[in-house]
Amino acid sequence: MSTNQNPLALVIDDEVQIRRLLKITLEGNGYRVIEAANGQDGLTEAATKRPDVVLLDLGLPDMDGLVVLKRLREWSRVPVIVLSVREREEDKIAALDNGADDYVTKPFSAGELLARLRVAHRRATPADDITVFRCGAIEVDLTSRIVRKNGKEVKLTATEYSLLKLLVHHAGRVVTHRQILREVWGPTYEEQTHYLRVYIGHLRDKLEENPAKPQIFTTEPGIGYRLIAT
Repeated sequence: MSTNQNPLALVIDDEVQIRRLLKITLEGNGYRVIEAANGQDGLTEAATKRPDVVLLDLGLPDMDGLVVLKRLREWSRVPVIVLSVREREEDKIAALDNGADDYVTKPFSAGELLARLRVAHRRATPADDITVFRCGAIEVDLTSRIVRKNGKEVKLTATEYSLLKLLVHHAGRVVTHRQILREVWGPTYEEQTHYLRVYIGHLRDKLEENPAKPQIFTTEPGIGYRLIAT
């Protein structure tokens, strides 16, 4: 949370009336408020303004709120409270499984929302979010999903990018074969280590200066791979 000024809340909701209500409620309780009426604008505001908390509606006009949540969680640990008319247990589970800190159904009382916000802040860890990762000649923009080498964009497949993103999040640390396979391909692929050799090879071919002598994607024999953080 901001230390020199009141905490900043980002409201992502397409309903003007809800945004107005939240703005009045939050500002009346010591928050600064910024707003976004769709998912893409919300992601942009989150990346540029670095809010202390996000209040996210699921029914957005340009993309489902779960997509926004997943995109946000690729690079940020900001507390997210979902505000939605969806009351099904499956919707709540999906939101929480994808990184929401809490789920509040509409309509809600101001008192309940403020209490949930206090809990979210207590659980929050200090933010060290990165939106752009650099390693030598490599630059990975996690908000736009653009990868560059020596300033030129490099096209990756969805699987290659997912693998790279995972290694970026654990830069400098060894990520085991099993962890990579589980998070990129799914739990049924935990023994398919040949997938890793192929896709690590693809990343080396596209991003290393000399793929035969990798300096960025290093192998820990029998254990996993490490993205060297420089």
